[in-house]
Amino acid sequence: MTTNATVTAKALDRQTLFRTWIASNNGVAHSAVARAGGFSPSEQAQAVRDGVVGRVRRSWLVSPDCDERRRRAAELGGRVTCVSLAELLGLWTPANTATHVAVQGTASRLHPENATVHWAVGPAPVGRSANEDPVLNMLFHAARCLDPKDALALWESAVRLRKVDPVVLSRVAWRSTAAARIASIAHDLSDSGMETEFTDGMRLIGVKVRQQALIDGHRVDGLIGDRLVVQLDGFAHHSDAASRRRDLEQDARLALRGYTVLRFDYAQVFFEWDYVRDTVITAIAQGLHRWSSAQNR
Repeated sequence: MTTNATVTAKALDRQTLFRTWIASNNGVAHSAVARAGGFSPSEQAQAVRDGVVGRVRRSWLVSPDCDERRRRAAELGGRVTCVSLAELLGLWTPANTATHVAVQGTASRLHPENATVHWAVGPAPVGRSANEDPVLNMLFHAARCLDPKDALALWESAVRLRKVDPVVLSRVAWRSTAAARIASIAHDLSDSGMETEFTDGMRLIGVKVRQQALIDGHRVDGLIGDRLVVQLDGFAHHSDAASRRRDLEQDARLALRGYTVLRFDYAQVFFEWDYVRDTVITAIAQGLHRWSSAQNR
């Protein structure tokens, strides 16, 4: 015989299970997802009455400790994306105060306070009940939304933390010129792709670059004339302290042997070419590429 106490205990067990389940979903879920997870509409309603979750836009269930960015996306009926999702994934992001939310292309063109709404359709399919975008769509929106240098840095962070594979990125149909441009850089930038970009740019202004020149038993990315060394830090360039020290030691070793070293990163080569070109031109104008000039100083 089932007693009221037994029924109550079972109900409490279900609420505990629901609390654990919603936590495993980052504290937010569409009611359809909750049903698919085994929780009936009446159990969801009871969870709302008991304060386990709150209800947003009728169909979204949000726990009290849910991240505010995820809650804001639910309030707008969309998905966390762009820099907001990058922040949640631990990627590098530029300073940001608004929550970036992707919505269906047919959604109302509203501009809510403290939110940046993205209507464009990313390359990866996503259901209406998702609370966050796929990583590929996050990158798509970041490429369209951010300054190119900031977008590139965010993509680099995703590559470095292995959220995406550069080879996979090159095969995606991006539907965005900005995203396709960054994807091509990500794919090509073993240092050879960046060297080609730099060398071709120098060739257009009549400057010859010797690639992978050997100096004192070590390769350098480029050598102009006799002693102007160019080092290029690639897309997924090492960022740990030991590797950085090796770079500095090599630069110092070259300087002590009379070489001038110019070091550029991928963002400068691909998006600040005027700066790179003018720096090299100025160094050549000062005679920093010739031994005779150094000996006369």
